[in-house]
Amino acid sequence: MSAAEEARQRRDARHRQLQVLTVVAAGGAVGACARYAAALVWPTDKADFPWTTLGVNAVGCLIIGVFLVAITEGWTAHPLLRPFFATGVLGGFTTFSTYCADIERLVREDRAGIALAYLVATVVFAMVAVKIGVVIARRVVLVMRGSK
Repeated sequence: MSAAEEARQRRDARHRQLQVLTVVAAGGAVGACARYAAALVWPTDKADFPWTTLGVNAVGCLIIGVFLVAITEGWTAHPLLRPFFATGVLGGFTTFSTYCADIERLVREDRAGIALAYLVATVVFAMVAVKIGVVIARRVVLVMRGSK
């Protein structure tokens, strides 16, 4: 391979990386705005159980289950759709960092039992939500394939 071809390949790789970074950032902004909207619609006081964060994370996990089946088993998606939506939008929407901060806050407030319940509930709800999303999406894909 010539030096010019190598330089072109490096330039093309940088361009693709910049495209991915751009769509992840744009998706992250959309997802963070959606999470903020959820907090406005369903506010949770600091003294309360963090229901909004639990709900947002469970909904995000359900959506990612549906989405990943759709783009891997349902149809061929544009190569930038997955980083935009799965990494960007859903990464910005779900908030596992807030989940960790909530647990730390609950423990500091001597509410370790609630913190433990929240820790376990979030993991269980997230895993169940992903599974439900996958099952629903696979059924839809099967129905769609059968109707062709």
